[in-house]
Amino acid sequence: MKEEIFIWLGLLIVFLIIEIITVGLTTIWMAGGTLVALILCLAGFNLWCQIISFLIVSFILLLFTRPFAMKYINCHHEKTNYEQVIGKVVKITKKVDNLEETGAAVVNGLEWTARTKNTGEILNPGDLAKVIEISGVKLIVEKYQEG
Repeated sequence: MKEEIFIWLGLLIVFLIIEIITVGLTTIWMAGGTLVALILCLAGFNLWCQIISFLIVSFILLLFTRPFAMKYINCHHEKTNYEQVIGKVVKITKKVDNLEETGAAVVNGLEWTARTKNTGEILNPGDLAKVIEISGVKLIVEKYQEG
């Protein structure tokens, strides 16, 4: 029983340190489950009861508090520069051809390497394209269809 106390206490400390470092509500639920298991250990319950309680309490905390936390605590997420590019219509400045590994487009005055989502699709300079995702430092685009 003495070893179990140190294991639960160690896990509690690890989960709390990770939570403090990440500040993203990543392990707080497991810390709650660990605290309950530690209390049961001190009360003399067997190891299986402690483990099952840890799992159940962690799951319940995660299930019922994560949606609230995501809605109210992490609600001030601002898009970074590259996330704001997704969905924009851009002008192709160099022929986009995945097979030849060529292509460029200008977004907000900056030139980006561009590739099409569909390998066979070719876009020519002057064409308009919509940014659908970003892969590394490349815009993944598709031909823009007006209307």
